Amino acid sequence: MKLYNFSPSPNGRRVNVFLKEKKIKLEVFELNVREDEQFKEPFNSMNPFNCVPFLELDNGEIISESVSVCRYLEELFPDPSLFGSTGLQRAQIDMWNRRLELDALGPLGNAVRNKLPFFAGKVLAGTRNSIEQNPEIVDRGMQMAKLLFERIDSHLGSNEFVAGSSFSIADITGFFVFAACDALEFEIPNKYSNVLSWKKVLLQRDCFKLD
Repeated sequence: MKLYNFSPSPNGRRVNVFLKEKKIKLEVFELNVREDEQFKEPFNSMNPFNCVPFLELDNGEIISESVSVCRYLEELFPDPSLFGSTGLQRAQIDMWNRRLELDALGPLGNAVRNKLPFFAGKVLAGTRNSIEQNPEIVDRGMQMAKLLFERIDSHLGSNEFVAGSSFSIADITGFFVFAACDALEFEIPNKYSNVLSWKKVLLQRDCFKLD
């Protein structure tokens, strides 16, 4: 297998964190996304959505999308489990991961792409187009994240990790929610003390200390 990645990107880092936590070693090819290498052949044919990371299997099959790559690797390397070991655990982890993606990571990612000048002309990942950056999307993304923090703060008061007592893929997603907040210079209000405590727990974890 070979992982095609751009390690500085949030989704590239999500997979790298997963690999480090599970101690998985893969052959990695770093694409130069800053030079639009993902649009060139053979990479365009391998992944027509032109996003990284994506995984090339030994039989030539391609798996893209960061969580899908991680889910496949979990099947091959089940320990330690980051997607859950029982049906209930898998459902709970998936539930929290979806909540974090839909209500915070996605909206904040769109906010970053609509705020930072670097993303002008590429507000939609994997494209180059004339869609203009929209400041309303920036405000909406931060408002949505704030609402999520309000909704999960009490839950985190009785759970060390977002999906329960064990670290999971949902916590990896949560870490990059916080990273997006930092990129937007969006300070999480102090009243969400349990959310901030969760952030501190994640920051201390070795898997997030990437080279």
